[in-house]
Amino acid sequence: MQKESTPHVHTYDAQGRMTCCSPEEKIQAKTATPLHTDDDGHDHDHDGGAAHSPWREYLPALTSFVLLLGGIAMDEYIQPGFFKGWLRLVWYLAAYLPVGLPVLKEAVQAVGKGEFFTEFLLMSIATMGAFAIGEYPEGVAVMLFYAVGELFQTAAVRRAKGNIKALLDVRPDWAIVLRDGNFVGAKPDTVQVSDTIRVRPGDRVPLDGVLLSAQGSFDTAALTGESKPRTLTAGEPALAGMVSLDSVVEIRVTKPFGESSIARILEMVQNATARKAPTELFIRKFAKVYTPIVVVLAALLVVVPYFVVPDYSFETWLYRALIFLVISCPCALVISIPLGYFGGIGAASRNGILFKGSNFLDLMTKVNTVVMDKTGTLTRGVFKVQNVESESFLLKNELLRLAAALEQHSTHPVGKALIAHADELDIDWQKAAVADVQEIAGHGLSGTVDGKTVLVGNTKLLQKFKIPYPAKLDSEVDTIAVVAVGGQYAGFITIADEIKPDAQQTVSELHRAGVRELVMLSGDKDAVVQKVIAALGIGQGFGDLLPEGKVEKVEALKRDNPVRVIAFVGDGINDAPVLAVSDMGIAMGGLGSDAAIETADVVIQTDQPSKVATAISIGRATKRVVWQNIVLAFGVKVIVLILGAGGLATMWEAVFADVGVALLAILNAVRVQRMKFN
Repeated sequence: MQKESTPHVHTYDAQGRMTCCSPEEKIQAKTATPLHTDDDGHDHDHDGGAAHSPWREYLPALTSFVLLLGGIAMDEYIQPGFFKGWLRLVWYLAAYLPVGLPVLKEAVQAVGKGEFFTEFLLMSIATMGAFAIGEYPEGVAVMLFYAVGELFQTAAVRRAKGNIKALLDVRPDWAIVLRDGNFVGAKPDTVQVSDTIRVRPGDRVPLDGVLLSAQGSFDTAALTGESKPRTLTAGEPALAGMVSLDSVVEIRVTKPFGESSIARILEMVQNATARKAPTELFIRKFAKVYTPIVVVLAALLVVVPYFVVPDYSFETWLYRALIFLVISCPCALVISIPLGYFGGIGAASRNGILFKGSNFLDLMTKVNTVVMDKTGTLTRGVFKVQNVESESFLLKNELLRLAAALEQHSTHPVGKALIAHADELDIDWQKAAVADVQEIAGHGLSGTVDGKTVLVGNTKLLQKFKIPYPAKLDSEVDTIAVVAVGGQYAGFITIADEIKPDAQQTVSELHRAGVRELVMLSGDKDAVVQKVIAALGIGQGFGDLLPEGKVEKVEALKRDNPVRVIAFVGDGINDAPVLAVSDMGIAMGGLGSDAAIETADVVIQTDQPSKVATAISIGRATKRVVWQNIVLAFGVKVIVLILGAGGLATMWEAVFADVGVALLAILNAVRVQRMKFN
C-alpha cells in the first residue's frame, strides 16, 4: 500500500544548512532522509554535520546578533561621531553577511533553476531594499530572525526525529554465527536463513529466528514498548531487536537481515513522511499560488500610488512594499505544518504506534466505527484452563493428573493447556504409567493411566463409548475436555481464550473518544463471540466467519451507512483482506502476521488494544495543533499586511509577522511531541 517516493539530492552550505529547496522540501528532507551505516558499523545522519558541531551551527547568528546590538546601541544611545556614512554601512554589512549570504546564494541558485517565487528571493529583495533606503538595522534584523527561525526549525526536527532515530539503537550491527563447527563474528547481512546464531546476555538478537535453546528471557521493549521481560521456550519466535537477559541462547535464523522485524519497523517509520495529509498538500499548492500574487501586489503598492496619491514619495511606498514582501513569506505555514505532522508521527512512535503516513493521522480523527477481531486482538489467543469440575468419587487434582498424563501424547492446544495448568498447580503427572494410547480423530484420546482406563475428549467421545454424561455439557459455550475414568463419567475441564487485561479499558476509551459503534468479527463460534461482547459491552458481534465473511460484513457496514469511517483492528494473516477494504487498517502487534502488518495503515507494536484509542488521541492532537498554526499564521499576516500597506507597520512588525509567527508555530508544533497520551 505504500507509495514510492522519488529521492531528492540536497546540498549544504558552510553552516550546515540545506540549500536549493523550499521550506517544505527541507522539512521533508530533514525528516525523511534515511540513516545509513558505514563500513565501520556506525550510523550517520545526513544533516550536513550540524548536529555534531553546535557552535558552527549557531556562530553566524550569534555574530550577527552581537554586531546588530552594537550597531543599534551606537545609533540610539552612544551616538559616536565616527559611526556614520560608509563606516556605519560596513558595520551593518558585517552583521548582515553571516546570516544573509547563505540566503542570497540560495535565492540565486533557485532563480537559476527557474524557481522565482521562493522565500529566499522574497527575503533577499526585502533586505537589500531596506539597505538601499538606509534602513540598515531592519534589513539585518529580517535576516537574523530568519536565521534564528531556521535554527529553531532544525532543533524541532531533530527532537521529533530523535524519537524515531532511537529505534536505530536497537538495530544490531554484529552477529555470532555457527560456521564450520565454530561460532564466529559476522555482519548480520551476511548471515543466511537456517544458520544458527548465538546471543549472549545483554546482546541484541540480530535477526529473526526461532529459539533452539530450551528457554530464554528477553527484553522486548525496543519492539513493543513493554517493560516486562518475555520468556520464550524452544520453537518460539525470537525477533531482531530483543535483548537476551540472563543466558546464552541459540537461535535458528528464519529471515534475512533486510526482512527482520526491526528492519520493517524502521522502513515504515522512515517512509511515513512521504505520504502527505490533505492539509499539507493544500498548503503546498496554496503557497505556489499565494507567493507570486503577493509579489505582484507589492509591486503594485509601489506603482499605483504614483497615480493616485498627491504627495507621492517613492521611498515611502517602496518601504511599505518591502514590509509587504517580508510579511507575505509563507514560512510559518510551509515549515510548521509538516513539522506538526512529523511531530505527531514521532509521538505515536514513542507510544508504540507506527503511522505509515501523516494522511493516516488525519483519517484517524474521523473514525466513528471500530471493527475488531477477537482472537489475538481483544483476547490473548491462547487456551487456558478456566475451571475443573469433578464427580464426587474423584478429586479435582486427580482428575487433572489423569487428563494431563494422557494428553502428553497429544499436540492439540487443549492438551497443552491441560498440561500447563497441571504444572501451575505442581501436580506430578509425569510419573504416571501411561499405556495403550489411541487418538480417535475428532473425538479425543483413550488409554490407560496407572492401570485405569481413561478417556479425554469431547462429548462425542463419551457417546462413542456409550458413557452417560450430564446433558448440560452439550450446551456449554466454552471449549470443554470431558473425562471418563473406568468407564464412568468423571468430570470436565473448561478451556477458554482469556480476555486481555485492557480490553474493557479499550471499549470505554473508544466510546469516550467519540467512536459511536463497536463491532466484533471472529472465526470463532458465534456463542463464544456473544459471550465476549456481552462481557465487554460491545454493541454487535458476528462469529463463524471465514476471511471473506469478515470482508462482507465490513462492506455491508459501509453500504448500510455511507458516513461510517471504519477502522478494522486485527492481527492474523486471515485479517489482511479486511484490513485492506476498511477505511483504516490497524494491525495489532509489531510481532504479528507479516501480511497484516504490510496491509495495515497503522501498526500497534504492543498487544494492547487500548492503543487504538491512544492513536485517535494523537491524531486529534496533531490536527488541532496544525489548525492552530494555520489560523495563527493567516490571522497575524492579514492584520500586519493591512497595517503595512497603510503605513502603520514598520519592518520590525513585519519581522514578527513572518519570522516571529514562524517561531511560534514551530514551538506549537513541538508541543505534540511533549504531550502525554494514555
